[in-house]
Amino acid sequence: MPADALSDAICKSISEAIGKPFRGRVRGGGLGGSWSSASLLRSDDGGEGEDFFVKLGAPEAVSMFSAEFEGLREMQQTQSVRVPAPVCYGIAERRSFIVMESLNLGAGGADSYRQLGEQLAAMHRHSSDGRGYGWHRGNTIGATPQINTWTEDWPTFFVEHRLRYQFRLADRRGHPFHDHEVVLQRVKEVLAEHCTHHQVMPSLVHGDLWGGNVAVLSDSGEPVIYDPATYYGDREVDLAMSELFGRLPGPFYSAYHAVWPIPPGYQEARREIYNLYHILNHGALFGEGYYQQAESMVRSIMRYAG
Repeated sequence: MPADALSDAICKSISEAIGKPFRGRVRGGGLGGSWSSASLLRSDDGGEGEDFFVKLGAPEAVSMFSAEFEGLREMQQTQSVRVPAPVCYGIAERRSFIVMESLNLGAGGADSYRQLGEQLAAMHRHSSDGRGYGWHRGNTIGATPQINTWTEDWPTFFVEHRLRYQFRLADRRGHPFHDHEVVLQRVKEVLAEHCTHHQVMPSLVHGDLWGGNVAVLSDSGEPVIYDPATYYGDREVDLAMSELFGRLPGPFYSAYHAVWPIPPGYQEARREIYNLYHILNHGALFGEGYYQQAESMVRSIMRYAG
């Protein structure tokens, strides 16, 4: 693939998006997930011009990149949590791409995570304007399609478009959950009780908020979140995911709870229910070990008496 031709095509798309000429070259690469690689697009202006962050994938990944673009833009429009500003996406030289602003990221301290907790709570206040739970389009969680069909009630949305879909994937991959209908009924009961007794609303959620998708700006300590799987759902899904692969620092949780407390039953049952979705998805992506973890989570959920 001619690298200069790819750079030129992406630069043309950037120029159209920002309304002024931009010239640069894609530098580096190889970072990112198994379905994409990440690079810097460095300006040709001798260090004086703006650089951009670019993710590249196969042509069919353009749908994934377009959903990421729209998710970043929707979160950006809330003016709450900082996200990399999306610039453009498209296909060039048999590659798909998404371009966003390049940020100098680093590790944050307590103040940064306290700020993140407050800002995430503010983002979660943004609702779907009466459309219910879901989003205007499908997107992906990792490389797995994520179904976001608008649904009036949260228990039905989560059971049908999150867990049932993943159980079907598990069956196709040779790991059937034979009691999954019983599990889905129990989940629906727990979430229905949650919606009856608590003020559950369709919140704009990041959708994949683990520690690897959180950082801070090196110069200011401002928190940044990225790589979203955006939709409107119960805000607790973001908090649950943030605990799944190692909790975020404590000040994040204390600040969030101070702004918008989490109702009872989250730690006892709902956290496990919401994270079951992600572990099932990891099983679909990475294999058997995660399905065994999902079996353990299912047993825990079924033991919950409510």
